[in-house]
Amino acid sequence: MDVADEDLPLQGGTGFTIASSKGDGPPHTLASPDVTVCDDCLSELRDPADRRYRHPFITCTNCGPRFTIITALPYDRASTTMAGFPMCPACRAEYEDPADRRFHAQPIACPSCGPRLELVDADGSSLSDDPISDTRRRLAAGQIVAIKGLGGYHLACDARNADAVAELRRRKQRGGKPFAVMVADLDTARELVTFPDGAEDLLTDPRHPIVLLPRLLPAELATSVAPDNPDLGLMLPYTPLHVLLFGLPGDSGGPDALVMTSGNLSGEPIVIDDAEALRLLGALADAWLRHDRGIRVPCDDSVSRVVGGVELPVRRSRGYAPMPIALPFEVPPMLAAGAISRAPARSRPGVTPGSASTSATWTTFAPSTR
Repeated sequence: MDVADEDLPLQGGTGFTIASSKGDGPPHTLASPDVTVCDDCLSELRDPADRRYRHPFITCTNCGPRFTIITALPYDRASTTMAGFPMCPACRAEYEDPADRRFHAQPIACPSCGPRLELVDADGSSLSDDPISDTRRRLAAGQIVAIKGLGGYHLACDARNADAVAELRRRKQRGGKPFAVMVADLDTARELVTFPDGAEDLLTDPRHPIVLLPRLLPAELATSVAPDNPDLGLMLPYTPLHVLLFGLPGDSGGPDALVMTSGNLSGEPIVIDDAEALRLLGALADAWLRHDRGIRVPCDDSVSRVVGGVELPVRRSRGYAPMPIALPFEVPPMLAAGAISRAPARSRPGVTPGSASTSATWTTFAPSTR
């Protein structure tokens, strides 16, 4: 066999660049799940000397909204609901600096150029110049507040206030179904539940699901949070807004445990639109804490538990979706909708959360399939 050799001119380059997306073909990557606020961002959030001190939308490449703000793939800022927020010079410099933690962090923002919070009444009229502090006071006074989060609205009240929890249950026609509770920190959780092996790690996992845990008796929560139930569903704050609602050092006191249940009418999807939140939740809430960053895809809180030291997901949504579940065998493309009530829809290839019980569900589900 004859072997010949020849010198070839070098092609390509030695540098590294992030080129603009062409968007001229089908996407070949998955959207990332939403990620709980990271420790670095929490440090900045609490630092009076930092320019993002108390900024409720602080984020970086390691954390923040992803799946719920993406309007198209590939994942570029122009293809998210942050497209309407032009970056200020300081944010632009961080975004373009390869050495910065916010290099190409698509949801990057600051108080100068980012989304805005407001607290409004049922008519959409502003109630406060300090929406977070006023919301904390209202919750401490026993009111029910609709709070816009990552994947939709929550209905929140003080989980230790029996009258507030009973009223939320009455308004939402919840029956005897348990409410999920968000606690300020791990120490508060330890006062309410016991932790089987592996459960504390799951509660503090970056996905921050609701974790079903054996309750301590007597637990200092309203009995109507989870009537006749041996477990409590607890989760930790997973956005900077949640952290601010519980308060930073020096803030006025507020609840350290909040009922955080999906903001929706019984049997319908979680509400993501601000106008619909006023219309559909008008009989459920006393005030609305909202922001102007749009939510493209609704995403409920995930629910999980630990059995024999192994995680057993109950509802796979925020923090997990839209990542696929690896199967040990090949399957053809298909859509699995499950049972008729509160069933998460699954597609192959790709995973999209949903609930297959009402026409409103299918209307909500449609954008997430595109």
